[in-house]
Amino acid sequence: MAKATPATRALDKAGIPYSLHAYAYDPDAPRIGLQAAEALGVGPDRVLKTLMAAVDGKPVCLLVASDREVSMKRVAAAFGGKSAAMLKPPEAERLTGYHVGGISPLGQKRTVPTLIDSGSLDTDEEIHVNGGGRGLQIRLRPADLVAVLQARTAALA
Repeated sequence: MAKATPATRALDKAGIPYSLHAYAYDPDAPRIGLQAAEALGVGPDRVLKTLMAAVDGKPVCLLVASDREVSMKRVAAAFGGKSAAMLKPPEAERLTGYHVGGISPLGQKRTVPTLIDSGSLDTDEEIHVNGGGRGLQIRLRPADLVAVLQARTAALA
């Protein structure tokens, strides 16, 4: 399957090995990450959802396993801020260049600080992140994801 997106181009440019996995995206699914995991036949802990938030008004990108919830108090603390809140969908789309349900942490229109939940990376197994389109996931090694994003890790859930 050859589907180039800004996310795949970012990985290609960095020389990071990955594989693409398409699935039938369900826009009515109550939790898109869980639906993606089920459709791909992998555990929900292996599919990281991309969340766009703001800490003290500054945008940040968060990655957490699709079966976990983020604590905004922990997010604020991890960035040395006082408060954190999720971005509204139109703001997340404008900032990333992707549509909600297809927001990848890779190849975003504007680079923002990225934090990955450490509890979501406690394995050597490959993980999935959104590939930059609804119904498209990228599978790669956790260490490669951290490196290419220049991300930090912290307990967010």
